[in-house]
Amino acid sequence: MRTLTVDLAERSYPIYIGSGLLTQTQLFAPHIIGRKVAIVSNTTVAPLYLQQLREALLDYDVSEIILPDGESYKNWETLQLVFDALLAEKHDRKTTLIALGGGVIGDMTGFAAACYQRGVNFIQVPTTLLSQVDSSVGGKTGINHPLGKNMIGAFYQPQAVIIDIATLRTLAPRELSAGLAEVIKYGLICDEPFLTWLEQHMASICALDEDALIKTIEQSCAAKARVVSADEREAGLRATLNLGHTFGHAIETEQGYGVWLHGEAVSAGTVMALEMSKQLGWLTEEQRDRGIALLARAGLPVVPPKTMTAAMYLAHMAVDKKVLDGQLRLVLLRDLGQALVTSEYPATTLESVLNADYAKITANI
Repeated sequence: MRTLTVDLAERSYPIYIGSGLLTQTQLFAPHIIGRKVAIVSNTTVAPLYLQQLREALLDYDVSEIILPDGESYKNWETLQLVFDALLAEKHDRKTTLIALGGGVIGDMTGFAAACYQRGVNFIQVPTTLLSQVDSSVGGKTGINHPLGKNMIGAFYQPQAVIIDIATLRTLAPRELSAGLAEVIKYGLICDEPFLTWLEQHMASICALDEDALIKTIEQSCAAKARVVSADEREAGLRATLNLGHTFGHAIETEQGYGVWLHGEAVSAGTVMALEMSKQLGWLTEEQRDRGIALLARAGLPVVPPKTMTAAMYLAHMAVDKKVLDGQLRLVLLRDLGQALVTSEYPATTLESVLNADYAKITANI
């Protein structure tokens, strides 16, 4: 087992990474302060892993809250189901919520924990690669709104993140690829040697080689932990973690939540960010193509939806969380491994990127 720490002074917490961790009581017990525990999961994950988790919690009064599965349910109505259950079961301020599932479950459970009785403890137990390397770490919680993704939420840190890589054995290939979009992001924004390692080991990762998976998750979580420790509430540096997300969130919102998986939309958005960085003269064509090629090798889409117009993108991007004082800030690359957040770019360049022929750009990669 590997252990990392997200260093946030009195709110610091561990990340445990290994195989077979779901049933290990000693990992959970230090982070549960009362007798009552509520496990929040969904209709897909619960039949697979809920019983294993309950084995680690035999000494606690455990209730289960099973939500419908899918990004389309990441909303107020579904969140109310969590509050309904907590109140019906008379959960108090010493209750600990445990999020057992992917990013949707983690985000909603964390938001519920931030709100219920003005804040109760919660533990992240992510079961998808995307949630293991990204959304479970850092305390971003929330729900979607029809006009914008993740626009309603709170920064609220978990007590611990417990990553059992055995859960990836039941993950659909499409979901595994979606998680790899966030993994590749870390190499692009802050760790070029990791990008090289991913190029060398992508086949092993996709084949679920245990050593390769642990290395992938540990390296990704370490990168995110460093950034979150330095900028918990996204005042500056943390925004670089959103490479490809401004374009990607526009795709998710326009297409309908869940039509494109988050990682798929981020992948297409990352291609657009790579292209814009190239057009600004910061990346060479070879560097741009290197990033695109790795996304493609991970089984990810590298061509944005052909039905989306520049006007559609701009309408959604106008409500992006990185908009400040009416200025749209984008995460771009000065070099591979060197990201920046900027609003200093010509409007004509953004228009060119939104209208680019990505089928042609990616045809020979």
